Amino acid sequence: MKRKTVSIILSTVLVSTLVAPITGNATNGPTIENHHKKNPHQSSQHAHPNFTWNNPGPSSPVLHPGSTRGAGLRKEPLQEIDTMIDDAIEDQVMPGAVALVARRGHVVKHDAYGYAAKYKNDEFTELENPQQMEKDTIFDLASISKLFTTTAAMTLYEEGKFELDDPVAKYIPEFAANGKEKVTIEQLMTHTSGFKPWIPLYTVEGDREDRLQHVFKQPLQSEPGKEYTYSDLNMITLGALVEKWSGMRLDQYVEKAITKPLRMKETMYNPPSSLKDRIAATEYQPWTNRGLVWGEVHDENAWSLDGVAGHAGVFSTASDLAKFAHMFVMDGRYGGKRILEPETVDLLTENRIPEFPGDDHGLGWELQQDWFMDGLSESNTLGHTGYTGTSIVVSPTNKTVAILLTNRVHPTRNTVSTSPTRRKFARNVADAIPVSIPNKGEAWFSGYGNNETKHLTAEIDVDQHATLTFDTWYRIEPEADVGKIEISSNGKDWTDLDQTFTGTSGDWNSIEITLPENTSHLRFTYETDYSVNRRGWYIHQPEIVTDGKTIPLHLKSEKWTKRAY
Repeated sequence: MKRKTVSIILSTVLVSTLVAPITGNATNGPTIENHHKKNPHQSSQHAHPNFTWNNPGPSSPVLHPGSTRGAGLRKEPLQEIDTMIDDAIEDQVMPGAVALVARRGHVVKHDAYGYAAKYKNDEFTELENPQQMEKDTIFDLASISKLFTTTAAMTLYEEGKFELDDPVAKYIPEFAANGKEKVTIEQLMTHTSGFKPWIPLYTVEGDREDRLQHVFKQPLQSEPGKEYTYSDLNMITLGALVEKWSGMRLDQYVEKAITKPLRMKETMYNPPSSLKDRIAATEYQPWTNRGLVWGEVHDENAWSLDGVAGHAGVFSTASDLAKFAHMFVMDGRYGGKRILEPETVDLLTENRIPEFPGDDHGLGWELQQDWFMDGLSESNTLGHTGYTGTSIVVSPTNKTVAILLTNRVHPTRNTVSTSPTRRKFARNVADAIPVSIPNKGEAWFSGYGNNETKHLTAEIDVDQHATLTFDTWYRIEPEADVGKIEISSNGKDWTDLDQTFTGTSGDWNSIEITLPENTSHLRFTYETDYSVNRRGWYIHQPEIVTDGKTIPLHLKSEKWTKRAY
């Protein structure tokens, strides 16, 4: 574990460490120096110092049932997921869910909640025999299907079928219509083609080929490469390209290149009717004359494309989807099967559009999306969501997979958002990954919260210049949430020291701040906005150095807690 040293004097202007700490000297600003420490072996039964944050150790090549200790995780946050999901079901966020958590190849949580099918119409009229959710319930993954499309395309890229900067029209000449001749394959994968988000393709007369041609002829709403707009039309087109390059229909090629080698036996397009009782029901759709959609693809446009489309259509279980995710943890390999070369995984999972900050995107994978990744969100965190209520998050840093599958559109999409539930789920998974505290000790931890201000306060007696020192580690939502240090001469009126902590500290930092005379109180203040938290703020061994003496701080707080992890 690296530790860094920062020296700051009171007159220093506002410092905000968003991604990498700022360097300078004691006169002009913070100074950061590296020093090395081994990971401490915590005595706490909750901490697993061999497998702490950013230090997960080796991973099993395949997923297998495991213990929290073997995975390097804490039990309590994972157990709290049960109550969180039960509460969401009670609040009608969704009828049911399946949650799966794995780290280092150890599957430590795989549980089912609520109902897979409960209602027969959009009036919430209950079925005579509601169907319980099971661990092996099959879900319509909705837009998570896009990851299968881009992965399938990149297996063909490895065969030399195309280059990322090739124009789409090179392989589908009719795509050049309406000013699209310069749109590249990579722009489809990164949603920068200029396509509008969606069209009601299911209202177009004709068969699957007629509807694909209708997509190819669509005009753009912006110049290629000039803006990021998430669009199903991109992936519908990419799916058609996969069919051109492979000579097979998309579902057949995905099976050949991905699901069969990974032994994802319960992952498919267009599941047979014999599996209906194992499939989570979705929406009641009178406008498509399908009634309750149960056992066939929910997305209307994918349905109109015979259930096989680049943007939606894949059905899977949590355990099957976890195999796909673990393959990315393992740089393209699962057990003895290599699906992708490591270099291709890098292409899929690195931010390909840094010019659109906040919309970080690989080739299909969404990156660093706090709105559903929360505590697991970092610059290299992969993920995707599906409209039916599905989500997948992969943390390469921690070799962690977090999958939450719900049927939130059952029986209607007009329900509350699942985003808060997704964030809480990811936050608890992240909280289960211990942080290695320096010197085998404990640290003050800010905890989490929405629209909260948390103070960690100490009374001090400084009648001359003194220095505050402490170690800190943090993963805080950039800019929206902040940590800061405040001082007072009377315990009532507070002055901000113009030092904020936000974004990520990287490793542990050692901080030194010069305090003015007559400082009687100081406090660490953690302020959060209404939603995202990330992993939080740690303060270790805060001390006052004055007149050659080191005095420990006696801090008090009702909302901060002491942790050894």
